Amino acid sequence: MLETVAIWGKMVTSIMLIWAMYSQYIPRHIRSHLEIYFYKLLGWLSFYVHIKFTEHIDEGLKRSENYDAIRNYLSTNTAARAQRLKANESKNSKSLVLSMDDHEEVEDVFNGVKVKWYSNVKVTQTQSNYGRNNSCERRFFTLTFHRRHRGMIIDTYITHVLREGKAIGVRNRERKLYTNNSSSEWYPWMSGKWSNVPFHHPATFETLAMDPEKKERIKKDLVKFSKGKDYYKKVGKAWKRGYLLFGPPGTGKSTMISAIANFLDYDVYDLELTTVKDNSELKKLLLETQGKSIVVIEDIDCSLDLTGQRKTKKEEDGEEEKDKKKEEKDKEEDVKKSKVTLSGLLNSIDGLWSACSDEKIIIFTTNFVDKLDPALIRRGRMDNHIEMSYCRFEAFKVLAKNYLEIESHELYGEIERLLEETDMSPADVAETLMPKSDEEDADVCIKRLVKTVEEEKEKAKKLAEEEEKSKAEKEEKRKKNKEEEADNKKTEEDEKKV
Repeated sequence: MLETVAIWGKMVTSIMLIWAMYSQYIPRHIRSHLEIYFYKLLGWLSFYVHIKFTEHIDEGLKRSENYDAIRNYLSTNTAARAQRLKANESKNSKSLVLSMDDHEEVEDVFNGVKVKWYSNVKVTQTQSNYGRNNSCERRFFTLTFHRRHRGMIIDTYITHVLREGKAIGVRNRERKLYTNNSSSEWYPWMSGKWSNVPFHHPATFETLAMDPEKKERIKKDLVKFSKGKDYYKKVGKAWKRGYLLFGPPGTGKSTMISAIANFLDYDVYDLELTTVKDNSELKKLLLETQGKSIVVIEDIDCSLDLTGQRKTKKEEDGEEEKDKKKEEKDKEEDVKKSKVTLSGLLNSIDGLWSACSDEKIIIFTTNFVDKLDPALIRRGRMDNHIEMSYCRFEAFKVLAKNYLEIESHELYGEIERLLEETDMSPADVAETLMPKSDEEDADVCIKRLVKTVEEEKEKAKKLAEEEEKSKAEKEEKRKKNKEEEADNKKTEEDEKKV
């Protein structure tokens, strides 16, 4: 026994010595060729076929849907037989979802044929431009089976696994609200490109304060889009649709986004442009988004320098000298500032890259639509322009039903008249209608709303009078200055004659 152990020990030591010499003295390009032939030799000698399914495709730019489907299938059908498992919290956080751990192996049986699945991870070291070493993890599944079953496995079994895995994913799908991370956090041990939380916003079209006819038109448009895969392919367009939500603050733009997400059962990606370093980073972020999702850029009029009209050549030349003076002062700030351009944003949402994933809605919101460049919101990019206006009587009735559970009141006629004459946001109306204590009933809240709207009407009237007075004073002052200039000019001419 001891002699056998000694022999094995000598063999292992010899192999380690030979491997060290091989790695140190054989050039890398020669080693690569030798390894290729070594694996070919193993293939000739082996009776088994190996198929690799990677976590990312397209040069690592996009997550593989097939990988996710396989993971779902294995988690449900074979994880119970694995020795090492990963435990992840489910949607309700009361139970756990078990999946194969890295470097684990399980067996599956299909039509009497045994196959093996291996869960692998490969760690590679890369060096950044700043000399810092970064670690990158690449996960993949390997399917192994006897070569005499090649036809059945490739034609039937893999199709079965992908179909079942996708169905499991749909059943277990938990909708998410995503936000993009800074590129300094794009590492495997951190959150990656996007962080997410479960999306549980309760807003629906039924609770949305808006004219019922307008809501119905929007719902029909959304249904048409969600069923339009073949239609979009037929007309040669990417399966996406843009919505521009514009209007004063408090008119329900964010609530509308939540209602759309709940209506279509979509995920939401809240894209914060100010944390995106450049156009290339923006494209990578959008490639990481999945289908059946909404990409949102809120308050786009406040996001970077995307609002102004593009300047003519003459205007650019006139500002060139001013820019040079500011260049040194702004140099340090520019390092931190996002370099996403209008052109880069347009190409990402409507260029060649926009067709890289299907069934996607892009929504921009703004309080000041006139500030936006026409190229950003033209039809084809923002297909449906939806004005979120002040609260009128039809929207008020929805709020009254939501907050007070009433559909009529003796003061409804007065409220209808006041709301038609006064600009008040749905958010302000909702806050006024909300009971502030258990003692307040619907009658108290309705009367408070009437009083509040009357006060707002009076404020608006006084503000309009002040503005008119200020305007008249400015006009009078302008006329007076003009007359003084004319008198001065006449006096100068008379002096010259003398």
